[in-house]
Amino acid sequence: MNTWQQRTEQLFGAEKTERLRRAHVLVVGVGGVGAYAAEMLCRAGIGEITIVDADTVQPSNINRQLPATHATIGRLKTDVMRERLLTINPSLILHALPLYLTENDIPALLDTPFTFVVDAIDTIAPKCALIVEAHRRALPIVSSMGAGAKSDITKVQFARLEDTYHCGLSKAVRTRLRAKDKDLLKTPVVFSSEQADRAAIVTVEDERNKKSTTGTVSYMPAVFGCFLADYVIRYIISNS
Repeated sequence: MNTWQQRTEQLFGAEKTERLRRAHVLVVGVGGVGAYAAEMLCRAGIGEITIVDADTVQPSNINRQLPATHATIGRLKTDVMRERLLTINPSLILHALPLYLTENDIPALLDTPFTFVVDAIDTIAPKCALIVEAHRRALPIVSSMGAGAKSDITKVQFARLEDTYHCGLSKAVRTRLRAKDKDLLKTPVVFSSEQADRAAIVTVEDERNKKSTTGTVSYMPAVFGCFLADYVIRYIISNS
């Protein structure tokens, strides 16, 4: 046992901790939500992680995103997270892909035999395509819905996609997936049942793949990311 994993093994036992070491988890999106999920998975002892994100750190990310500091502005989020995760676990097998995923990229990405897929994408088309392809391959996946314009952590919860409400992203994803296969609506997700603060949503015209920007607070994406990591970890120690 590695000394730094002593407390995890004390909680889960040696066999379950070894299951985490043998797992390979894909995290798509390492911004506000996904970076926290990736770090919690790393600290839990997941042995191999692939992270995917094409974005660079921007000043507006600093209020909520794990890779974002004034010192990292302009750097690829995948590069920042690579350094951070390997500092936590130098033995981690880490694949950092600075790739903006399109629907066409996803089949090749999922040719890797991942243990679990974490969807922290905030753009609808690739988000839905990832869910569809993971289901087609019977790859377990958990997806994050919208954390913006919300501030009450007590409203964050797990649900099937079809059971979500008060979430604009969930509604858009449901609409697209329902047209493909109603079974996709059973996808496990993290969402908040809090009503979004409409005053915190501003229409924009100059941002890639975005029609609006949404006000956020530091802790909400972190909570969503921790929920995602919790789902993955509990699945792996129970099923691997």
